[in-house]
Amino acid sequence: MKLLHREENSVVIIEPKGKIMGGPESIELHDLLHELIDAGKKNMVVDLSKVDWMNSSGLGILISGLTTVRRAGGELRLAQVTDKIQSLLTITKLITVFKAYDTVEDAIKSF
Repeated sequence: MKLLHREENSVVIIEPKGKIMGGPESIELHDLLHELIDAGKKNMVVDLSKVDWMNSSGLGILISGLTTVRRAGGELRLAQVTDKIQSLLTITKLITVFKAYDTVEDAIKSF
């Protein structure tokens, strides 16, 4: 997984690309979130449009990210969730935990 990020209207957009399967990428995302929180950034959107696949470890990474951001007084939203990941979120009932939006712009407007 490659992990890029940018900021728009005081919201950080995190753009993972590839597969989210756990392992080193969980540490990479964890470190990025803490770095952003330490810099005073609290509202974040994870753009999942370029994620090919995610397993249960990947879902765990997202849950951990949500918890980390909420503990810091912020929010984490999902955007452009692919059909495969939407199915995973629905089956695991995590669709009720995350706020998901069709576009990054809609997610940014939700703050």
